[in-house]
Amino acid sequence: MKKILLLSAAAFITAGLLSYTFRQNHQIQPLTAECYIACFNAETRDEIQIDATKPGFAALHPYPKAYTLENPKGQMVQFPASDGLNAQGYLLKAKKKTKNWLFVIQEWWGLNDNIKREAEQYYQELGDVNVIALDMYDGKVAATPDSAMVYMRGAKADRLEAIVKAALAYAGTDAKIYTVGWCFGGGWSLQSTILAGKQAAGCIMYYGRPENNLEKLKTINCDVIGFFGTKDRGIPNEVVDAFEKNMKDLGKTISLHRYEAGHGFANPSNPAFDKTATEDTHQKTISFLKSKMK
Repeated sequence: MKKILLLSAAAFITAGLLSYTFRQNHQIQPLTAECYIACFNAETRDEIQIDATKPGFAALHPYPKAYTLENPKGQMVQFPASDGLNAQGYLLKAKKKTKNWLFVIQEWWGLNDNIKREAEQYYQELGDVNVIALDMYDGKVAATPDSAMVYMRGAKADRLEAIVKAALAYAGTDAKIYTVGWCFGGGWSLQSTILAGKQAAGCIMYYGRPENNLEKLKTINCDVIGFFGTKDRGIPNEVVDAFEKNMKDLGKTISLHRYEAGHGFANPSNPAFDKTATEDTHQKTISFLKSKMK
């Protein structure tokens, strides 16, 4: 009995130490502007993937609140990609023929019901527009930060580019492409706009990693609107400032809005959700899109 009690005590102490170590290792460490500049020696699209390897980045994403979309109005569709694999997305087809296409790009959780709900809301409010929420993880959806980290880390930039290009081909060469995304999707909203070239018609990015390659920024052919939290410890304010300056120096039209909020503030399933900020960003997003889709 004495041995059992000693083993139990040892196990309890060990568990406590491991728990403490886990918390210490997963404390949010803000990324400095210097870190971003150093990281940008690599391709920005690759750095979006590398973000998932950082414990501080994972700590910005607590367990999401469960949400199930009831009576979905869209359907999953597949289309071929250049790498020989099919890509897919959640499609809401316009009732009338239109050249307007909105690409909705997921957070790091994957194409879950929360993102499908966002796609449906845009579809309902914008009217004649084709809305497709791209599945950037090829069917994988995360319910925990650990699994999201694995999926995002495994999402190779070449495959993500192939998915976006496949969606562009699916929309057609005469389509006007608008993009919106959050976090991982915010970064890829901008990357998708760059890939869309002359078809790009409007870009919305929520707290996503900005592109700082001036040659790539030069190719942007549409207005950009962005929403960032001043308390977001994943993207320093200096980085957002630099992005805004680069765009303006290149003669691009950009409108950035800052909120006293943290990362993920526009996601209703995130404990950091800020209702007031989200309503304001949504109103600005709808106004931006409607003004471009006339």
